[in-house]
Amino acid sequence: MSRQTPLVLAGVRVIEIGQLIAGPFCAKTLADFGADVIKIEPPGLGDPLRKWRLLKDGTSVWWQVQSRNKRSVTLDLRDPECQDVVRSLIVDADVLIENFKPGTLESWGLGWPELFAINRGLIMLRVSGFGQDGPYRDQPGFGAVAEAMGGLRHLTGERGRVPVRTGISIGDTIAALHGVIGVLLALYHRKVNGGHGQVVDVALYESVFNCMESLLPEFSVFGAVREASGSALPGIAPSNAYPCSNGTVLVAGNGDSIFKRLMKSIGRDDLGGREDLASNEGRVRNVAEIDAAIGAWTANRTVADALDQLLEAHVPASRIYTAKDISEDPQYRARGMIQRVRTRDGYELDVPGIVPKLSATPGTIRSAAPRLGEDTADVLESCGVSPERQKSLAARKAI
Repeated sequence: MSRQTPLVLAGVRVIEIGQLIAGPFCAKTLADFGADVIKIEPPGLGDPLRKWRLLKDGTSVWWQVQSRNKRSVTLDLRDPECQDVVRSLIVDADVLIENFKPGTLESWGLGWPELFAINRGLIMLRVSGFGQDGPYRDQPGFGAVAEAMGGLRHLTGERGRVPVRTGISIGDTIAALHGVIGVLLALYHRKVNGGHGQVVDVALYESVFNCMESLLPEFSVFGAVREASGSALPGIAPSNAYPCSNGTVLVAGNGDSIFKRLMKSIGRDDLGGREDLASNEGRVRNVAEIDAAIGAWTANRTVADALDQLLEAHVPASRIYTAKDISEDPQYRARGMIQRVRTRDGYELDVPGIVPKLSATPGTIRSAAPRLGEDTADVLESCGVSPERQKSLAARKAI
């Protein structure tokens, strides 16, 4: 990126009053594209994500991804004077991101009516388990609960067995991305339509539900309840994972012409030429027969051999990637999806690159994740908090 090329969100100031995953992931995405994100953390331990999963030099390596391009300010939001500091920050802010239980900010005098009164252009993203209203509003709701209520967990794993999770906090991440969309829409409305700010209300369970494809329409029309299907894509055939002699290969041969090429490649032109298998509807009725044919072919081949033959036939296929596979893959490297960064503690690590890729105003990793509270003095001074007042707040451990 040219040094003269502006970042698309340059000049947008975001106050992040959140922790762990959903709110901070949203703020991280905005920061990658130039937003000035001021992350407010409680004094002492800070965001619990700093201590989640594997730690290097006492800090989570996950933190190094989630909090890049941000500044860290410590404030005890239960302290009235610190609440005043937040109000001072809000005056010049464009976006406030929070993912507390509904009612928490209101209990601190930082609810929407109070903040909107001091900044009519403010956009307030509120991420919670069940949204800001409704009968479940006050129930605790993490991403795992949202995945269950949103319908996702019922579909994961093998049929008839206990549902499994995807292995990542997918519910939180999906909600975060919906939050990004909401913030950008509200910013667009404010700029183009001359509108005021507004609240963006993102519920974790609704975000998951929004990605559940035809789940509800199928039940509404047919009374059909989609069930778990292991590694297959139900209603689409063939699309499954098949065992090889040394691992597993995923094959997506569900296009009509792709299916014919797949069958030719595995020596089953008899199936590829059958009229009843020419369309997806017929293949779904005969999916067990098709899966058996593909599985018999893969069983005597290595993953590499199977992939070579399938890709030569232009059939979408892949091995199942591990973190090691990702790290060594030339496509990831060529697309800049693995970035080497140096942390504030001085060690280097690989982190995911930036998505999406903009041709004219791409995002950048401009700064490493901050140490706890290292930007407190500068940020508080910029909003009129004198050094003497900061010393007073520090003396009672409010910052």
